[in-house]
This record gives sequence, structure tokens and C-alpha cells, in this order.
Amino acid sequence: MEKLSGYAFIVAIVCTALAWVLYLIYALSGLRAARMQTAGGPSSATVTGITSGPRTAAIGLYATIVGWLAVFSLLLSLILRTIATGHGPFANMYEFSVAFAFGILLAYMLFERRYHQRILALIALPVALAMMLYAFAVSLSGAADIAPLVPALQNNLLLTVHVAVAIVAYGSFAIAFAAALLYLIQTDSAPTILIAGAVGLIVAVIAGIAGGMGAAIFMGELAAIFAGLVTAAVRRFVLKSGRDQDPSAEPTGGHWGLPKPLVLDDIGYRAVVVGFPFLTLTIILGALWANTAWGTYWSWDPKETASLVTWFIYGSYLHARVMRGWRGNRAAWLLVLGFLATVFTYFGNLFFGGLHSYAGLG
Repeated sequence: MEKLSGYAFIVAIVCTALAWVLYLIYALSGLRAARMQTAGGPSSATVTGITSGPRTAAIGLYATIVGWLAVFSLLLSLILRTIATGHGPFANMYEFSVAFAFGILLAYMLFERRYHQRILALIALPVALAMMLYAFAVSLSGAADIAPLVPALQNNLLLTVHVAVAIVAYGSFAIAFAAALLYLIQTDSAPTILIAGAVGLIVAVIAGIAGGMGAAIFMGELAAIFAGLVTAAVRRFVLKSGRDQDPSAEPTGGHWGLPKPLVLDDIGYRAVVVGFPFLTLTIILGALWANTAWGTYWSWDPKETASLVTWFIYGSYLHARVMRGWRGNRAAWLLVLGFLATVFTYFGNLFFGGLHSYAGLG
């Protein structure tokens, strides 16, 4: 069963990569169709602002089919792994990384079905693929081998539910992140995103060579946050270009063939509405498990503290949107910050230790 689970996992990686390529071709075809429409060529625009034609629609359909194959392959891998180990995906970083990737893929496919916005895949699928590649690296290191559960992990039912609700929360937050990033790209925040992404990628490559993929993701994220904050400060206070535009009020379609900002804003909000209650339940179930395993509901463990900070960020987003009417760049940046905090919560125990360090360094 363990080998079959590994084979299904490899199939999921291939399908995810292939689906992303197809989604990219779909996006480029849609951009070309939009240009043709501007020039008076034959094409049509959907109610959400995406310009498409027969060829574009066919490519998008193939991408969706392959995307669902990736979801089912990853689900099969998790089921076979559960049968082989006798417990849910919570014993090590390999198992939870695969579950994390499954949550992202499933959330994306469901939101695509609901909103018919395949462009989100350009952001969501690489995040899922990065988690799968990290899990693959963990498996190569031998840290994914099946072993007896440590005493803290022997509450099988509670931990399985704890991980399941966390998967829903993290997957939803990934979709909110994708929507927010595509929203910001259509504003004057694009240079900030590009600079932060470039710095984060450079640091990630260096950290990956020195310390493996876990260090690459963690250090790359920190570098991107720092570079983004510095760039935003410079552009706001020196270049005087940091005004808060709100393209969500635009009735027209998005720039460069992207979805309408109004649609992206709504997707980000709906994703957080789904994910936030599950994150709350994750923290509550985690506290119950902590009391069973360690004799205390809360010990300010780094992972616990990071999850609480993440909860506050998304709670602040919902409060600001509902009570203060926040839209535009400010709300989108909160979603980006929230997902970075989510990733920090996930990988933080690898570097700061704590009670959750039983999962190993991967």
C-alpha cells in the first residue's frame, strides 16, 4: 500500500504540473483573444470579463480535467497511505504536506466550478505543486518512512479531525491569496509584488542549496515579506506612488485578460468566509489535543502562537471588510499577509522547535 500511495503521489505531481501548463496556455490564449476582440476579431466575453473563443474554451476544459485527475490521484495517495499506516496524515511533514496540497487543489477546483475563473490556477497550482515537491524531498530524505506514532500523536480520531479542518482552512486561504495577488497585479502594487517575489526567489534558491527545500520556502517567504515592506515604504514615502486604488469599482473587465477586480475581490472574501471558521475549529481542536498530550490547553508553543497570529489577521480582514467597508488594495494586502502567516505557521516549527518538532525537519 505504501508503494501504491507513492505511485499515486507521483501521478498527482505530474498531473498538477501538466494542468498548470494547460492553464497557462489557456490564459495566454485568452489574452490573444482579447487583443483580437480589441482589433475587431471574432471572440466573445463572458459575464466575468474573460474573453474566449472555441480554442480557448477547449484548452480550459482539458486543464480542468487534468486538474481533477490531480485531485483524485492525491486523494488516492492519502487513502492508501492511511491504510498502510493505520492513521490519518499527521505523523510527519510528508503526510501533512501531501494533505495540504490536496486541500489547495480541491479548494481551487471547487472555486473554479463556482466562479468559472480558471486564471486563479496560475497562482494556486504552483503553491500546491511547491508543497508536493517539498513532500517529495522529505520522502527522499527518509523522513517519510512509516514508523510507530510517538505518544503525543496517539489520539487518532482527534488528530485526524484536527488535520482535516486545517486542510480546509489552508486550502481556502490559498485561494484567497491567489485572488488577492491577481487583484494587486492590476493596480500600482504590481512593482512591489515583482520586487518582493524576485528577492524571495533569490533567497529561496540560496537557502535551498544550503539547507534544503524547507529552508528555501521559509527563508524565501521571510525575504519576500521584508522586501515587500521596504519597497512599499519607499514607493509610498519617496516616490509618492502608494495611493490606494480600488479597481473593484470598475465595471469593465480586468487588465491583461485577467478576471474583473470585482470578481477577484468577492472570491477572496468568500474563501476567507469558508476558511476562517475552520481555522477557528483547528485551534480549538488543537487545544483539546494539547491538553490530552501535554496536560495544558495552551503553552505558547511557536506553532500555536503563529496560528493565533494568523487567526487575528484573517479576523481583522473580516472585521475591516464587514464593519469598515474595506475594499481595494488594503483588503488584498491583508489576504496576502494572512497566507504568508499561514505558511509561516506551517514551517515555523522546523526552525524554532517547540512541542510540534516531533514531525522532524523533513
